[in-house]
Amino acid sequence: MDLNEVSQTFEAITDEIGRVFVGQDEVLSSVLVAMLARGHVLLEGVPGVGKTLLVRTLGQVLGCHFRRVQFTPDLMPSDVTGSTLYNSQNGVFEFKHGPVFTHILLADEVNRSPAKTQSAMLEAMAERSVTVDGVTHPLPQPHFVLATQNPLESAGTYSLPEAQLDRFLFKVLIDHPTQEVEERLLRNVRDGFDAADLQNANLRRITTAEGIMAMQRAIQKVQVDDKIVSYIASLVGNTRKHRAVQIGASPRAAIALLTTARVEAAVQGRAFVVPDDVKTHGPAVLRHRLILQPDAEIEGVTTDEVVEGVLHDTSVPGMGEVRSQPPSQRGVGTQEVRNRELTRPVENLPPPRSGAFARKGGDDETKLDLGPAPSAPSRPATAPTAGPARRAGLDPDTIPPPSSSPLGDSGKKG
Repeated sequence: MDLNEVSQTFEAITDEIGRVFVGQDEVLSSVLVAMLARGHVLLEGVPGVGKTLLVRTLGQVLGCHFRRVQFTPDLMPSDVTGSTLYNSQNGVFEFKHGPVFTHILLADEVNRSPAKTQSAMLEAMAERSVTVDGVTHPLPQPHFVLATQNPLESAGTYSLPEAQLDRFLFKVLIDHPTQEVEERLLRNVRDGFDAADLQNANLRRITTAEGIMAMQRAIQKVQVDDKIVSYIASLVGNTRKHRAVQIGASPRAAIALLTTARVEAAVQGRAFVVPDDVKTHGPAVLRHRLILQPDAEIEGVTTDEVVEGVLHDTSVPGMGEVRSQPPSQRGVGTQEVRNRELTRPVENLPPPRSGAFARKGGDDETKLDLGPAPSAPSRPATAPTAGPARRAGLDPDTIPPPSSSPLGDSGKKG
């Protein structure tokens, strides 16, 4: 599969899912980009905005198996990963696959389970495998986790630890739709659409699990220049220097920016990455990886504001070049252009405006009469006092599936 096919398939998937998942184009695009980047998404939003509908629609349009797990305070790790059970008929212990053995997993309200159950997802998300009773079981490929959490309620919830948050490629915020979008949604329901019965929605299957993996492999062909690599490293480094940040983004965040920039370039039909590809998904990659200073939180500073400031203040590759230079000198630094101007032959200089500079000599000799040397400017007796030292940092104001077929009979239905 080439990059043009990747772009066309991505657009077809977006259009087909958009028939059902109405008015959330940015959320849909972020989820698809994360899937192609082999990452996972933490979706934060109020109830009733279609998070479950999105995952079920993804499963049908992508031709992938999906499952949903409702996380509750009494949910055990084995309820997610599976457990080993004794088969009395055969007299052996057999592994019973849990719901994590699927292509697309919806971990609904993941913050309602304690840390013990949440940690059961870490190996699956990072290594795409599950270890039970000392035996490692690979997960089906592709494997994608979309976890949701409700930001409105705090009673009976357990905040996700920073180490687990760092496992998510994106943190996407989803809010209530606009009035225009909500009217369109109501018209669909009036005309017979039922979110619980997607079979009657006549959704087309655009690709398959193998097609998704082919798109992931094709994205690796996108070229990334060294300047883009330096730009990403500067972005992540500046989050650590910001005075409102206690702990900045990890190296995993830099890898996430690089990977998502490649995907964004591919879906745009380009074989190379530009700075805008990095900036497009910068907030979704960085907003959940920063820990702010306590005083910044008291002042009401948000991670989104910090990320926006870092993206604005970090210099973009190519911004310091001379704009008026001719095409033959594009890409040449400013100082080098000035040096060329100073070393031009005298014959190429424009004629003087007055008689202060006059040519002397014949055809074989060209000199300039510069007149008497100017006197040196007077200097103060004492050196000027140094201003206040500038504070370091930026100013915020400026698998193949296992042989035992964990998908079961339902996995054959698509």
